[in-house]
Amino acid sequence: MHEHYTPAQIEADAQAQWENNKVFQAVEDASKPKYYACSMLPYPSGKLHMGHVRNYTINDMLARQLRMRGFNVLMPMGWDAFGLPAENAAIAYKKSPAEWTYANIADMKSQMQPLGLAFDWSREIATCDPDYYKWNQWFFLKMLEKGVAYKKTQVVNWDPVDQTVLANEQVVDGRGWRSGAVVEKREIPGYYFGITQYADELLDDIDQLTGWPDMVRAMQRNWIGKSEGVRFAFNHDVRDADGQLINDGKLWVFTTRADTIMGVTFCAVAAEHPLATRAAELNPELLAFIKECEKGGVSEAELAAQDKKGVSTGLFVTHPLTGAQLEVWIGNYVLMGYGDGAVMAVPGHDERDFAFAHKYGLPIRQVVAVDGESYSADTWAEWYGDKARGVMINSGKYDGLGYKAAVDAVAADLAAKDAGEKKTTWRLRDWGISRQRYWGTPIPIIHCPCCGDVPVPYEDLPVVLPTDCIPDGSGNPLKHREDFLNVACPKCGEAAQRETDTMDTFVDSSWYFMRYCDPKNGEAMVGDGTRYWMGAGSAAGGGMDQYIGGIEHAVLHLLYARFWTKAMRDEGLITFGEPFKNLFTQGMLLRDCYYREDEHGKKRWFYPAEVDVQHDDKGRPVSAIAREDGQPVVMGGIEKMSKSKNNVVEPKDIIEQYGADTARLFTMFAGPPDQSAAWSDSGVEGAYRYLRRLWAFGYKHLETIRAAGDINGELTKEDKALRFEIHSTLKQIDADFERLQYNTVVSGVMKLLNALEAYKGDNTAVLRESFGILLRAIYPAAPHIAHQLWRELGYGDEIADAGWPEPAADALTQDEIKLMVQVNGKLRGEILVAKDAARDAIEAAALALDGVQKFVDGAPKKVIIVPGRLVNIVA
Repeated sequence: MHEHYTPAQIEADAQAQWENNKVFQAVEDASKPKYYACSMLPYPSGKLHMGHVRNYTINDMLARQLRMRGFNVLMPMGWDAFGLPAENAAIAYKKSPAEWTYANIADMKSQMQPLGLAFDWSREIATCDPDYYKWNQWFFLKMLEKGVAYKKTQVVNWDPVDQTVLANEQVVDGRGWRSGAVVEKREIPGYYFGITQYADELLDDIDQLTGWPDMVRAMQRNWIGKSEGVRFAFNHDVRDADGQLINDGKLWVFTTRADTIMGVTFCAVAAEHPLATRAAELNPELLAFIKECEKGGVSEAELAAQDKKGVSTGLFVTHPLTGAQLEVWIGNYVLMGYGDGAVMAVPGHDERDFAFAHKYGLPIRQVVAVDGESYSADTWAEWYGDKARGVMINSGKYDGLGYKAAVDAVAADLAAKDAGEKKTTWRLRDWGISRQRYWGTPIPIIHCPCCGDVPVPYEDLPVVLPTDCIPDGSGNPLKHREDFLNVACPKCGEAAQRETDTMDTFVDSSWYFMRYCDPKNGEAMVGDGTRYWMGAGSAAGGGMDQYIGGIEHAVLHLLYARFWTKAMRDEGLITFGEPFKNLFTQGMLLRDCYYREDEHGKKRWFYPAEVDVQHDDKGRPVSAIAREDGQPVVMGGIEKMSKSKNNVVEPKDIIEQYGADTARLFTMFAGPPDQSAAWSDSGVEGAYRYLRRLWAFGYKHLETIRAAGDINGELTKEDKALRFEIHSTLKQIDADFERLQYNTVVSGVMKLLNALEAYKGDNTAVLRESFGILLRAIYPAAPHIAHQLWRELGYGDEIADAGWPEPAADALTQDEIKLMVQVNGKLRGEILVAKDAARDAIEAAALALDGVQKFVDGAPKKVIIVPGRLVNIVA
């Protein structure tokens, strides 16, 4: 054993042994309890930073400790390899997305492996592999047969630069999230998954997800967005150019506030609504506004933030209960894809309508009152929208009714007129999966002039994506690949063409965690491995035991994975309906960032190493200058590590200087894993110093520990004190592992070493037991050094196979206990007393302390004893 800690050699040796012995290769074993823990698979962008290290070390600590507790643990890794970034890189570097992607996978894997993560690399998958996406296509066809997948035409967000459809969430301030181009609205055909068919189940089953953070469950509920209200129609006499009534003379709307129906003063429709289209035919001046609306986003979040604009159509509809004529406006805040593309406007009790009415001089009518509140049509007040306290006024027969009674009465009257009814609606929309991009799973459809859209026969799957295309930014290159495009129709044999749209990459990530369980199964999408690892037959029900990932995936990825799992269940592939029993959302690793802005507002970001920071006399940072020119830079605060802000720390740099165990130990100690933590160079150095102390202690006591036997015979006071400290700390470490509070686990192992270094006894058996507990406790966080010391000190060959230590009951029983002593609430010392010492003896021992006598003049006013913890003397 080397005297000095040499992490490079120690870590290389440990990893070689793990690789040679296939230590982390998981095999189904019915004799052991199983545990499946998985981190969300990364996109192969090419570079890891220390934020990734933190994320994967959380999973690694969980897996290693559970294995020592006797579980059969699976921790796989793979690559979310399709997507637009690869196409953009291909354009920039003039190489195929396949070449770029596979090179990045190799690069990132080479960066991961020095960290010693306990991944089962034999199960590695890449979603761009035909062996994987074949099953995307296979299941698409199964859903198509059932009507869960279907084709329709819909208004979508179109990015004219990236030449693709964008999801609502990908439109920011009316522009594409990647290209920055002004987004257009286009009506195009595409394929959809009927996720709304599962809306009730997706919502109801959230209550089962007790192992998920409350915030994520709330976000899922809000996204699904169940609303109970009334759908009704305003009649009209607007006819098209052929003289036919538009939509049979009815303008349908949905509202959750039917109680305010007597306060409707106008209606608003989306720019794509048939009434808007007809109005523009009658008045061409409206076309400019409609074109402007086409450039806006189509998400609720964007509509809430954008300036509300509108124009009058000059058309009118009839109020179904009063017969009043109401003006119809086109509003940029009304979405055609939500409900019926029209809303009733009640400015008196809706803040958006109130602002719109003020802007355009439209009438405002109060129909709800709250006792003790005064109403003004000049200024909005929050209580105007209060349905809990409000009662109807200025509403005829509905006056005096509360919210629910008024809704019921209005709904009944509308139903009696055959003008409307109560209805449940959903914020959730069906999942549009068609993307006008190259680098994705080909949609297995053939377009035949004679037969129409024909599914690719199952035996012809996969439809393999050509891997040598190099996009040039002018659209999908598959449209120009005749060897891909031109095929014979499977039905009639005539010339036909393949679908060139590819699937949304969320399809790839909706079930990859099941494929990890059966990665080599060429005959089925899932099989025996999934049944074993996903626990379908267990009493606890099916699903992965622990899923780990970022809060940014709280809605789309998790919702799509839940839907996909239920669809697979209904196909008979699995027997469970929820994919993840437990979800852990880790915090981010943060670091200072610095920038300058040019005259155009473009920011240039500086690496922290390129900047000198000035501090005030209290050590607080006050300004910063660039080393290159001595000129000021802006301190951008602490932000998530990001390559775009040049504030990343690359693992290889830390590993080269300090070793992987230091990198791992610091990221776990930096803060609670579910909260964000700040990067600290001094914190890294502190972790390294601790590991050097650990190695030095092992080296110093090498021969003693090797030769020591089991504990027997009488123990001294020092022996008992050490064992109590070791085993009580171990008990707390156990509790922290259960809670995934790994920062306090690391704090605990630091306490263990402190206790060992402070031990003045000479019982080699106690020393051996205590150091063995420390090595096993630190192993999940710093596995390499623990592995090497375990072997060098003669504990065994492979620490991964050592049992997890259990706190010994006899060690936790004390003859004496330590009590903290305070005077007027301030700590002044500590005493050791018999565990069953009388109150008088405790008081006497406390008052006898030198540190106490300095602050107590004569008899104390009061002595408060908290059993087993402290003595507080009130002087």
